[in-house]
Amino acid sequence: MSYPLDRRGFLRASGATAAAAALGAGAALTSCSSDTSGPVTLTWWDYFTLDNFQPGMNRLIKDIEAGVPDVRIERRTFPFAELERQITLGAISGDLPDLAIVDNVAMNTLGGSRLLADLTARVKKWGQADQYYKGPWEGCQVGGKTLGIPNNSNCLALYCNTRMLKSAGVEPPTTWDELASAAQKLTSGDRYGLALSAINTEEGVFQFLPFLWQAGGDLDTFRTYGATALTFLDELIAKGSLSEQCVGWTQQDVNTRFLNQRAAMQINGPWQIPTLKKADFDWNVVALPRDKEAATCLGGENWVVMADSKHVDKAWEVLEYTQRPSVLVPYLVSFGELPARKDLADRGSWASDPALRLFLSQLPLARPRQYGPHYDEASQAIAEAEQAVLTGSASPSAAARTAAVKIDKALSEQ
Repeated sequence: MSYPLDRRGFLRASGATAAAAALGAGAALTSCSSDTSGPVTLTWWDYFTLDNFQPGMNRLIKDIEAGVPDVRIERRTFPFAELERQITLGAISGDLPDLAIVDNVAMNTLGGSRLLADLTARVKKWGQADQYYKGPWEGCQVGGKTLGIPNNSNCLALYCNTRMLKSAGVEPPTTWDELASAAQKLTSGDRYGLALSAINTEEGVFQFLPFLWQAGGDLDTFRTYGATALTFLDELIAKGSLSEQCVGWTQQDVNTRFLNQRAAMQINGPWQIPTLKKADFDWNVVALPRDKEAATCLGGENWVVMADSKHVDKAWEVLEYTQRPSVLVPYLVSFGELPARKDLADRGSWASDPALRLFLSQLPLARPRQYGPHYDEASQAIAEAEQAVLTGSASPSAAARTAAVKIDKALSEQ
């Protein structure tokens, strides 16, 4: 999916979230899941503001209004970085939608606020949970409850400039050692072997976490395995294979470097494919190189229903309708997105496009960032550690120790 600049910009409404949790608790107790008879207007919020998204979204809404009895959709959009904040503030003002499409990482904060309707019983009756890839489905599970339905999915992989690799006699790397060796051989002049985003936002953390997981670690073992991952990236910069400017690069900036052929390889997602298809050079995409294990990070969006909606049943009808293959496949194709459902793997543009199929093949390995309501604090600690190491202000071991203290505190605050 071709996201706007700073797609995964880091923004959390700390004070509003706390207030929303208190208000949400009351809302959860008083919510009504029975709909009144007659036509129902459902309010719907999302952050798909770019012009290229509007035709597909408008078609989806028309399809829903035609296919779900007695429903009308009133849609409102926000900038990506504002949607979650508006939902938490809406809990205070009483201005909340009936349903929304949210970034999957938002399930950490929203899921713990009691703002989201519990869909567990409806999902069980629906009987289609097993049709989803493990990562996307687990990303909708909070506290043993199903609080959303995957809207779409994406993950990270490694793009390679075919000609550059061939000229250097380099095969697409499959391990960290091969990646380091290839990046060094491919570095020449103002061209770096590898480009990635290490910006001080969730966008950078999204790109860092696969290295942590590939090393065999997780957030609760960051002191040890975070140091391993940070050391690997630090050595790439020390050898000149990765630009130290990556600490300020968004994923869009990384793709621009690759397009300008100032990077022979890049770590990025499938939303870059439409732009890359216009490139005047050949490229391919492979799985992220592994260390102790293979891993990639799950991105994408989820559908959620608000707990205090007066039309939870009708909103669930809409969610269920959007998951029908005849509705979901055209929607995903129009957005350039990948399905979170396994049973759609052989339908849509991803069935024949080699690059999209590669990303789809990685979804079973894609891990959600599902770490509880204080994940934002842990994420910020990771971003600060990476910044410190890659700018030379702290050693990997020291930065990992400092971050681990903050991460452990955040994980314990449930």
